[in-house]
Amino acid sequence: MIIWINGAFGCGKTSVSNELNKRLENSYIYDPEEVGFFIRKNIPTDLKNNDFQDFTLWREFNYSMLSFISTNFKGTIIVPMTIINEQYFDEIVGKLKSDGLVVKHFTLLASRDTLLDRLNRRGDGENSWVNNRIDRCIQCLDSEYFKEHIITDDKTIEEIAEIIANSCSLNLLSQRYDLNEDVIS
Repeated sequence: MIIWINGAFGCGKTSVSNELNKRLENSYIYDPEEVGFFIRKNIPTDLKNNDFQDFTLWREFNYSMLSFISTNFKGTIIVPMTIINEQYFDEIVGKLKSDGLVVKHFTLLASRDTLLDRLNRRGDGENSWVNNRIDRCIQCLDSEYFKEHIITDDKTIEEIAEIIANSCSLNLLSQRYDLNEDVIS
């Protein structure tokens, strides 16, 4: 099974993915962003663009890699990745589903103020690439197309992981409590 965790920057994708990976037996985090970094680093400057998702190669490679891993790995694959373009989503997630692979998709949502607060706390400045895309992410991801939605404003990482696991009929290992961990930061 592939669990795709979508959402705007600052919604908690990475934190929730790490929690799921920690509490699911035989799980693996696959990060499509690494493919984007590879493309960006290995092409001439003239060919670079502002968003590596716009490269057909990025979408094709991630589809192929996830298909390969899902076919050969008998565990749960966790994919934390913001993807707001419906066509791009279909080229990866839709194609995996049409191949008969089990893909559960979740979109983590939070208010604009919550997202900006989280991004500022992690060091993304007011004019950062991610901050400049928040409004577009919120608008696109709020649609029916990107359901199942989970509102994260007042939920802990553990609560969100439990919602996802329950929806996927997966059993989580016992929670390890950290007294310093509260809601998503």
